[in-house]
Amino acid sequence: MPRIPEEELERLKREVDLATLVRSKNIELKPHGSKDLIGKCPFHDDDSPSFVVTPSKNLFHCMGCGAAGSVVDFVMRSDGVSFRHAVELLREQNPRLFGGEAAKRATVPKLESPVAFDANDHALFRQTLDYYRERLLATPPALEYLDNRGISREAIEAFRIGFADRTLGLRLPQKNRKDGAEIRERLTKLGLYRESGHEHFNGCLVFPIFDESGNVAEIYGRRMGKQKSGIYHLYLAGPHRGLLNAKAFESPEVILTESVIDALTFWCAGLRNVTCIWGTEGFTDEHLEAFRRRKIRRVFLAYDSDEAGDRAAERDASRLGSIGIDCFRVQFPRGMDPNEYALKVKPASKSLPLLIQSAKPLFSSKTEVCPDERDTRALSSFEELAANSLVAEEATKEEIPSPQANHAVKLAQLGEDHEVEIGDRVYRVRGLSKNASLEVLKINLRVMHEGLFHVDNLDLYHARQRNAFIVAASEETNLKIELLKRDLGKILLALENLQEKRLKAELEPKSSAVEIPDGSREAALDLLRDPRLLERILTDFAACGVVGERTNKLCGYLAAVSRKLDRPLAIIVQSTSAAGKTSLMEAVLEMMPEEERIKYSAMTGQSLYYLGESDLKHKILAIVEEEGAEKASYALKLLQSEGELTIASTGKDDNGRLKTEEYHVEGPAAIFLTTTAIDIDEELLNRCLVLTVDESREQTQAIHALQRDADTLEGLRLKIERKQILDTHRNAQRLLRPLHVVNPFAPRLTFRSDRTRTRRDHVKYLTLIRTIALLHQHQRPLKREGSLEYIEATLADIEAANSIAHEVLGRSLDELPPQTRRLLGLLQGLVKSIGEEKGIDLDQVAFTRRDARAFTGWSNTQLKLHLDRLEDFEYIDSLRGTRGSSYEYQLAFDGDASSGKPQLMGLIDLEKLRYDTKFTGVDGEFAGQAEKNTGPKRPKNAGCPKPESDASRSSSGGSLEVYRNGHNREASLEILPAVAGS
Repeated sequence: MPRIPEEELERLKREVDLATLVRSKNIELKPHGSKDLIGKCPFHDDDSPSFVVTPSKNLFHCMGCGAAGSVVDFVMRSDGVSFRHAVELLREQNPRLFGGEAAKRATVPKLESPVAFDANDHALFRQTLDYYRERLLATPPALEYLDNRGISREAIEAFRIGFADRTLGLRLPQKNRKDGAEIRERLTKLGLYRESGHEHFNGCLVFPIFDESGNVAEIYGRRMGKQKSGIYHLYLAGPHRGLLNAKAFESPEVILTESVIDALTFWCAGLRNVTCIWGTEGFTDEHLEAFRRRKIRRVFLAYDSDEAGDRAAERDASRLGSIGIDCFRVQFPRGMDPNEYALKVKPASKSLPLLIQSAKPLFSSKTEVCPDERDTRALSSFEELAANSLVAEEATKEEIPSPQANHAVKLAQLGEDHEVEIGDRVYRVRGLSKNASLEVLKINLRVMHEGLFHVDNLDLYHARQRNAFIVAASEETNLKIELLKRDLGKILLALENLQEKRLKAELEPKSSAVEIPDGSREAALDLLRDPRLLERILTDFAACGVVGERTNKLCGYLAAVSRKLDRPLAIIVQSTSAAGKTSLMEAVLEMMPEEERIKYSAMTGQSLYYLGESDLKHKILAIVEEEGAEKASYALKLLQSEGELTIASTGKDDNGRLKTEEYHVEGPAAIFLTTTAIDIDEELLNRCLVLTVDESREQTQAIHALQRDADTLEGLRLKIERKQILDTHRNAQRLLRPLHVVNPFAPRLTFRSDRTRTRRDHVKYLTLIRTIALLHQHQRPLKREGSLEYIEATLADIEAANSIAHEVLGRSLDELPPQTRRLLGLLQGLVKSIGEEKGIDLDQVAFTRRDARAFTGWSNTQLKLHLDRLEDFEYIDSLRGTRGSSYEYQLAFDGDASSGKPQLMGLIDLEKLRYDTKFTGVDGEFAGQAEKNTGPKRPKNAGCPKPESDASRSSSGGSLEVYRNGHNREASLEILPAVAGS
């Protein structure tokens, strides 16, 4: 029997007041200290009080005899009952039950008896079963067991199911009492008790069987859980009597099962004309007489699908056939019983009627009919029930030409299924598309003929499985084996041809190329050859209804173009809700070809790993909200950094064995995200360019004006032109080739290196230059180096990239207080003055706090405060001097201190780059590497008092490397005016 749940024990120990319980035993308790009560111990002769009760803990202990425990322990000691009996007493919560003399084993029950001692045998049966039913409703594990077996509460009420939890004896007097001896002896004679004094159905679910008068004829007990004895089924002693569900015999067709639970399974599925025998050997004369007396015409034997069930079905069919009853064998998968099948093939209300409809005839009373034939009209009631449970599927039949010359074979496609019609036989094929190899042809095949059918899973390439299907289908449909064999051969050839064509089409590389008409091609080429291409793109954005956001539009467009590079850019558009971030993304994506962009609203953690191998290669992956891709953030980071995704996952081979499969998704892909989050994941932020939407009042006014203009005639005209503009840009994107880009100016470029994050920012900057060059490929000569084709970036590309980088990668001086920003401008003047005086570059100038104080005239306290702030914001760098000397500073900012726009520090001055290009040539060596370019060196006293490393000099924002290789300042100043205008 089940254990008492720990939760219930704890509740009893907590909720039953121990002090009240003790006082109910006539034990006086007095305060003892501030928390306890004390009285005389009822468990030993106690002259002085030693029995202590602690109400706060609901515990007791005796300082004399050592007795201690909870309310359960107190009841066990005081009433002399068992642990379970004590729990039952506490459940009743009735203080009058706690009287009596202490420390004596109680033989008079403290709980009310569920049976009347003077009741007759039938009444005693009913009262006991009523008590078992009450115990079932109060025992959650028993109810859960029935629920897991699919037995509904309706069935519990209808069949009066109960549970014997061994508490009946606790409510009966012991044998040493007259009443106890008499009632226990009567229960033993009825079979409810054993000679040992234990309940016969102890721990069993109890299913009573009643006769026509309503008296108990039989009781079936089913043990729950695993039993060491191996005994799960119990009955009353003696021969089996009675019939389960006598109402089933009111129908001319009856379902007969092996066990009670199997019968209740059909009953709960809506098939109420069901009864059972008492195990495989439990078909009684009473059953046979009931079938004969009620004139049952057909019996469906739903026995277990095993050897014992088959033997019992053959034997019982013979007995029933002898009295003129047609018998049919309900076919379950081998080794299954009705209950197991109903639990696995859901809903049972649909699956079980179908099995009844396809039951195989075992015996027919019609001597003029072959035993293998079946009168399908006899199943009208079951067919109606099955028809009501099926979901009608409507499909437009698309005729598919059969590979056979025989026109009698008709092959049609119904959604994902196929239907093959050969004469009067109709075959349904399901699951053909799941085959991924030409070596297997696994399908779900159903054959129907004159209302009879057979369905099974098989591999048509396995001869043994084909033969098994043919034999079983012949038995169930009465078709000849040779006919079925010919049909299956035709179906195999037809499906083989279909599968071969499908797999061949899937293996062929899918070309995403779109044919561009000649007129559209010329318009796209005109766009790509426009010398003012970037301005043209911005103009087209405005014509398509996107106002303002100049840098954001251009940056988003270039990021989309970068998908054709080996390391594309990634974009995050950040703004508050309804600010227009999604509109910006949509505007950019609409200018890209449909076949080269993928857009999702949300993504699961591993969704990217299971895309096609080349589904993301050189595509744009757009996700509407970054929050929707939070679970896939790791995959997005890998895709951006590594350019590919790989995952190892377990699967099963054709034999069902586990194996490791590798999934690989090629990149690269340009990633486009939007977010409303204020704080963005730092790792994702490092990999992406962050665009912030203009949320100013002026921008809102401009958007309102554009929205109003859309309702005018001019707005309608622009709406029509918009489609042509978008088509032109999409075709232009299709004409772009993924060429290599060489930047001959790359060694001369500079970038800040004071933070590790700039390692990735530098890559973004270089990629921006390559993307602009790639966009202008139709304006650049195509060069070759062996089999390698490439184009070169120009100074114009770098200039355009610098203007974008300043806004996207730079910082705004608006983060500085006005006085600190004013000091930054003064320091620029100080550095310029020192540089001119010493003849050195500005990025090599160092100054002290005294120099700044003398130049600005500020107080030391004021100057120290603002210098520290500039150092915190990384606008100046602090250089610690030698021991005892003062701090020195270098100016890290090389922008315009009067501008509030974002500026990226450390980029090379484009005029110096133009000068260096003019002087040495794009393809020439650096100045200083050839003897003709050598010249005087920098003055010895120039530069900082503290020497710098080459790395820090190259990252400090100037052209130190160029000048260090041979250009002195005087030569530069002489040549610069001559090349400035070029």
